[in-house]
Amino acid sequence: MSTQQLDEVFAALEAGGMVVMVAEERADAEGDLVMAAGKVTPDHVNFMVRYGRGIVSVALDEKRMRELAIPTVPSSGGEDVTEQMGALVEARDGVTTGISAADRARTIAVIASERSTSRDIVMPGHVLPLMALSGGVMVRIGRAEGAVDVARCAGLPPCAALCAILNDDGQAARLEDLRKFAALHKLPMFFIKDIVSHRLTSEILVQRASEAPFPTPAGELRAVIFSNIVDGREHLALLKGDVGGGRPALVRLHSECLTGDVFDSSRCDCGEQLARSIDLILKSEAGAIIYLHQEGRGIGLGNKIRAYALQDRGLDTVQANHELGFKSDLRDYGIGAQILRDLGVGEVRLLTNNPHKIESLRQYGVTVTRVPLEVKPHDGIIDYLRTKKEKLGHLFSNLEQGT
Repeated sequence: MSTQQLDEVFAALEAGGMVVMVAEERADAEGDLVMAAGKVTPDHVNFMVRYGRGIVSVALDEKRMRELAIPTVPSSGGEDVTEQMGALVEARDGVTTGISAADRARTIAVIASERSTSRDIVMPGHVLPLMALSGGVMVRIGRAEGAVDVARCAGLPPCAALCAILNDDGQAARLEDLRKFAALHKLPMFFIKDIVSHRLTSEILVQRASEAPFPTPAGELRAVIFSNIVDGREHLALLKGDVGGGRPALVRLHSECLTGDVFDSSRCDCGEQLARSIDLILKSEAGAIIYLHQEGRGIGLGNKIRAYALQDRGLDTVQANHELGFKSDLRDYGIGAQILRDLGVGEVRLLTNNPHKIESLRQYGVTVTRVPLEVKPHDGIIDYLRTKKEKLGHLFSNLEQGT
């Protein structure tokens, strides 16, 4: 989505209008009507009930949930990774039965008001609170996080009213239906990932935590630790030469791979790519290795080992991720872009075979040219490399198996 389109979303919210929020740009994605909670009127609630048809909810962050003493409702299915609901609430004053559009608008207004306290609401009620995690969409791609963050990014208080959009038959509207719904009602539409990109581009989410000389047998580097101020994760930058000042640099953006980088696993080429990158960067005038804390294409070490077990049963790396319920590749390079920005790197000569990595950095405003980083195919990784080429689009000039 262009900056202009996202600005239209922000302008609509600021003007007291509704927008359509969609989780992902995927055919089976679901969506919600969203608006700033502090601007809700009875007409808005009536529109949500009549045309959205889902449950009218209010999204607020963890801190505000605690201030209002709204308890969360435990999920009977275990940990809920998509949303966390609170007990149904009602405004203490100014309502009758609580179910009318006017009553629900009043309840939402009370929750949205910074002056309200726990004494201003009662439970049970008719409005469903949804708790957004601290850190918002940078921590979880959820309905509550998306609604709260889009309000915040529009310059409004971090509290939003939302309602899932259903079709006439009562089934959740999917992407094509949501596009038609937005066009019919003349509402701007956005994807939650657009808010992720906006925050990564417009906010500073990393800070330097520590740095020191980092001697290696092959040459001298300088280590800089960057901390993500949202989730607390730490990322490592190893620098060679005079990096910064808008000058170009040879860069390797490398996702953590404990099995390959440390234990030289024969299941991937990560360790070989890292070693080759270090060698090339030490020979350059200026370079950086950005070592990102996103193990296993973002699924984590435990799930990575589970994926290994599935691969031993005949699945390839992509199929194993799908079997575990993950996308082919969950990695995002926005934090890497922020680190490069903090370092002051100009043109990035990127050591990579991954076009997604190049495209991602460019979306975050980084000037990138590719420097191929190919290792010699050998027994053990040839199928892995072919899967990366055929299913993930990685660029390889030769995948003939070596000796």
